[in-house]
Amino acid sequence: MNLRIGKLELASPVILAPMAGVTNVAFRMLCRELEQQRTGTVAGLYVCEMVTARALVERNEKTLHMTTFAPEENPRSLQLYTVNPKYTFEAVKMIVEEDLADHVDMNFGCPVPKVTRRGGGSALPYKRKLFGQIVDAAVTAAAGSGVPVTVKMRVGIDDAHHTHLEAGKIAVDMGASAVTLHARTAEQRYSGDARWDEIARLKDHLGDTVPVLGNGDIFAADDAHRMMTQTGCDGVQVGRGCLGRPWLFAELSAQLRGKEIPAPPTLGEVTRIIVRHAELLADFDGERYASRDIRKHIGWYMRGYPVGGKVRASLSQVNSLQDLRDILAPWADSDALPDDADGARGRQGSPAKVMLPEGWLTDPDDAAVPHGADVMNSGG
Repeated sequence: MNLRIGKLELASPVILAPMAGVTNVAFRMLCRELEQQRTGTVAGLYVCEMVTARALVERNEKTLHMTTFAPEENPRSLQLYTVNPKYTFEAVKMIVEEDLADHVDMNFGCPVPKVTRRGGGSALPYKRKLFGQIVDAAVTAAAGSGVPVTVKMRVGIDDAHHTHLEAGKIAVDMGASAVTLHARTAEQRYSGDARWDEIARLKDHLGDTVPVLGNGDIFAADDAHRMMTQTGCDGVQVGRGCLGRPWLFAELSAQLRGKEIPAPPTLGEVTRIIVRHAELLADFDGERYASRDIRKHIGWYMRGYPVGGKVRASLSQVNSLQDLRDILAPWADSDALPDDADGARGRQGSPAKVMLPEGWLTDPDDAAVPHGADVMNSGG
């Protein structure tokens, strides 16, 4: 089951959704390695964590580091956070001319208050003229390069302000090569169930003009198939479901391509995957960073496995790769399987009123660039 995005041909319609602080080069490499080991091929697309268009144009050191891709990564997929047509054009032009990536996605789905209160993320598609200008700027900058531009968004701000159907049509009209829908409103954040019926509505609305990708509540091997069957979407993006489960892409890819689904890893295998994750982090950012960063992944990796609270606490305080290896060593040969590995992972929280700039909902045709939204997110 292939997926075509512009000129990109993917052997699997499964995509790693960009997640801040997670989908760095180390995590992407780990997901790719596990897909290769467990299925014999790397078939999907793995997107880097979001970077800010203005920060990229200004060559912010942190932002440039976040755009690092390993030599083995092909195709290279980069997601931009953007609120300004000018910086959007300049950023995509830079990506094309300096060969920084093979695919550009734009984030209009972030529901975080510090983003929406300045008019960015999932607040921006409500401003349909500005939204169209931004997509047009990106597509224009990429024209003739073979680098497809895609858009990711939510159902809308809240149930009184759905924007996905109109925004999807605008994105297609401006030349976007695919549209991804996280099937929640910004007000929902990550709570409750994703509304897969809204993915179906968007697919019906856009027809076969471009691929429509679904995002939300992909937690197990069969979920991607169910979403595609129920909604008619052309592919899926996987976010929180892969936290602590970088092998999930192998399972999803195999299932959708009619291959045998790999068995879930034993506890012993998971210990080796954790160490490999930390080693990859160290390769790109040094051991000190790796020792700190791997801590936040421990709870996700160990979910359902019988290791006990003391071990989990020790793992959450590791200070070196050797510490990590030593703590995990007693379980290296364990064939234990998790009691409950499926289900929601990561942040969920509760619905909350979306923070917006004053007067934001007054005029959807106001094309003024939100003040300070791109500056606030500089560096990532």
